[in-house]
Amino acid sequence: MSKVLLNTYLNELQNLIKSLDLDKILLLKKKIMLTKKRNGKVFIFGNGGSISTANHFAVDMIKNAKVETISISNDNLITCFSNDYGFEYWIKHGIKYCAKKNDLVIFLSVSGKSQNIINAAKYCNKKKINFFSLTGHKKNNLLNKISKNFLWIDSMSYNIVEIAHSIILFNIVDLIIGKNIYTSNR
Repeated sequence: MSKVLLNTYLNELQNLIKSLDLDKILLLKKKIMLTKKRNGKVFIFGNGGSISTANHFAVDMIKNAKVETISISNDNLITCFSNDYGFEYWIKHGIKYCAKKNDLVIFLSVSGKSQNIINAAKYCNKKKINFFSLTGHKKNNLLNKISKNFLWIDSMSYNIVEIAHSIILFNIVDLIIGKNIYTSNR
């Protein structure tokens, strides 16, 4: 039974990876490089496991790709903004206090319906701050509807979507570097 479940899981992940929209991945890479060229910063936000992906991506972008990338995941700041403005607005206020018009915001949301990310995306639209959303679950989710640019993962599995988001983001790091095999002793 375990091997059957494992094979099913890995086959779903493999098929999903083969079906990724490469043009949208390249568009996100282009937006990141344009942001760097304009001396802007990349901000990345998520909830739960996605915030871990955001943190890891930010580290690799800074260290390996040399692109200033910030994941506002400091628990003191999150609880401060959540206490003062409500949890559904903490990301909006992180953007309000930190992001500028030349910056790029990346949202990670498996469901595409996390209210704190929806409110932040609406704020970005209102302030004309460029953003790109990576989502999953239903294609017509609210975040996709309000995003000019999004990449949707066709899966209802949280783990599969989060793994796909990681693959996409770390592939972008490698695309920016120009290779996918490198050592930490550059």
